[in-house]
Amino acid sequence: METLDRAVSFRYRVGAGPPVVREETMEPEDFEPRTKKPPPKNLDEMSIEALGEYIAELEAEIARVREAIAAKEKAREGAEAVFKF
Repeated sequence: METLDRAVSFRYRVGAGPPVVREETMEPEDFEPRTKKPPPKNLDEMSIEALGEYIAELEAEIARVREAIAAKEKAREGAEAVFKF
């Protein structure tokens, strides 16, 4: 089986005649995620106080994510209640 290594895109404008076909070669970067995770912080360079502040920041972020999960679960439960037969 042959792998697809190119993409074809179509553009069509009303009243402009037939669609324009443009062929593009795909690069390996096209398969990479568009947003990359930031590298982890170098903890060896941080002071004890800075590490404590970093932990507090991470705990605040964890709490924010837990609140978002709880809100989404509540919304899902509400939707399931509406569509239950």
